[in-house]
Amino acid sequence: MISISADEAFKAYEAVRHRLPAPRSGDRNVRHIETLADIAGDYDVFLLDAYGVLNIGTTAIPGARDRVEALKGAGKRVLVVSNAASMPQDKLLDKYHRLGFSFVAEDIVTSRATLAAAISGKTKTHWGVMAGKHTLFDDLGDVSYLVLADDPSAFREVEGFLLIESASWTEGRQTMLEEALNERTRPVLVANPDIVAPHESWFSVEPGHFAHRLADRTRIAPEFFGKPFHNIFDLAFERLGAVERSRILMVGDSLHTDILGAQSAGIDSALMARFGLLAGNDAERAVALTGIVPDFIVERP
Repeated sequence: MISISADEAFKAYEAVRHRLPAPRSGDRNVRHIETLADIAGDYDVFLLDAYGVLNIGTTAIPGARDRVEALKGAGKRVLVVSNAASMPQDKLLDKYHRLGFSFVAEDIVTSRATLAAAISGKTKTHWGVMAGKHTLFDDLGDVSYLVLADDPSAFREVEGFLLIESASWTEGRQTMLEEALNERTRPVLVANPDIVAPHESWFSVEPGHFAHRLADRTRIAPEFFGKPFHNIFDLAFERLGAVERSRILMVGDSLHTDILGAQSAGIDSALMARFGLLAGNDAERAVALTGIVPDFIVERP
C-alpha cells in the first residue's frame, strides 16, 4: 500500500489544477460555523462526502451519525456523494450500516455508479481494470474485463482501461500501463478522481494519483468520473428530482474535489475543517493558497 502525507497531497492536487474545473470567480466571504445545525434551515438537501465527513477509515466521525439523523428528522434529504469506487453499492451500504448510519440504497451516489452509467453502452470493449483480483464488478453490467496484474501482455491486449481501485497497484504495473499507452492510444476511464483518501493516521494513494501521472507521461487525457467533475452531480440531481439548486449544500473535506465540484455544479459548499484532509491544518490558509473559496467552513458535523 502506497501512502503520502497531507502536504504532499495538497501539492499534488495543486499540480493538476489545469485538469480540474475552474473555481468560482468573484470575491466571497466565508462564513465560519461550528456544526451543520447552524445552517440546517437554509437548505433542503445535504450532499455529504464520506471520508472526512462521515468516517475516517473504518471509524465514524464523532457526531456524524447524530447529525444525519437530526437532518433527516427535520425533513431534509441527505445523500452520500462519494468518490468511493472500490466496492459496489450494496457492499458500501453494508459498511455504512456497520458504522451506524441508516442510509438506504437511494441515498448513495458514487463515482463508481457514475462510471457504470457511462460504460453501459460500451459492452463490446474489452477493458483492463486496475483493481484487486477479488473485486466484483456485477454492478457495472455486461462488461468484458481483465483484472490487470503483472503480465505485460495483458496491458497490450485490452482495448481500454478502467482505473477503479488502487490498493494493490504497484510501480511496476504503473510502468506497464504507461508503456502500453505510449505504444497504442486507448481510452482511460477513472472511477475515482481522488489523489488520496484519509485514514486514521495516514493517507492512501487513490486512482486519481496514477491517472494524473500517466496523463503527464503519455498522450492520454483520462476521463474522470466523480468529484470535482460534473457527472457525479448530474447523477445526484437525477436522484433528487426537482429541487432548487440554491437549496442544496455539498459538505466535504477537500477543496480540490468537494468544494470545487460543488462550484462546478452550481451549488453551495461547506468545508470540513477538523476532520479528513485538513485535520490539524489551517483551513483558511488552504483556501487562500488555492483560491477555492467555500461558502462555509464548518468545524464538525
